[in-house]
Formats: sequence, structure tokens, C-alpha cells
Amino acid sequence: MGTTAKEEMARFWEKNTRSNRPLSPHVTIYKWSLPMAMSITHRGTGVALSLGVSLFSLAALLLPEQFPHYLAAVKALSLGPALIYSAKFALAFPLSYHTWNGIRHLV
Repeated sequence: MGTTAKEEMARFWEKNTRSNRPLSPHVTIYKWSLPMAMSITHRGTGVALSLGVSLFSLAALLLPEQFPHYLAAVKALSLGPALIYSAKFALAFPLSYHTWNGIRHLV
């Protein structure tokens, strides 16, 4: 007859305790490299893009007015050029980075 899962786990932990091996390396022992940073940034921009699209589509479904109304409201705020260009960069960077990094990965 086979052993139970509880017995197997007890045997596993007993063996690890006897051998004094670490469970897994901690993140802080890795030396940062460019591919690692690019991979993390790629995942982050992917999450940001999916959240942005989801929030925009949810807003399009739930808000009472049409898009031109909200665009006019933003224009009425008379925001300075520095803030406008910063907002454009914040919208364009994740899309362009994620796209070009994905193409780089495929190549």
C-alpha cells in the first residue's frame, strides 16, 4: 500500500532539514542584468496596458456622456504643455516598449 501525502511531506521536510539545504535562493542574491530588467519591465507594461484597456472600456460602458464631452472637459482645464507631454509619454511608453520588446523577443 502507498504512503499518504502527509507522510510524503513529512519525509520531504525531514530530508531537507537533515541536509541543511536552503529552500530556494532569495531574490537579493541575483546580480541584476539587462535581460532581467527588460523582462520585468515587459511584464509590468503588459499589466499596465491590460488594466488601462479594461478601465477605459469599463468607463466607456458606464459613464453617461460620450467621449467628446470628457475630452472637452480636459481641454477646459487648460493644463500646461509640460503636463500634457508628460501624460502623452505616460500613455505612449508602455505601448511602444511592450510592442518593441515583444518583437525583439520573437526575433
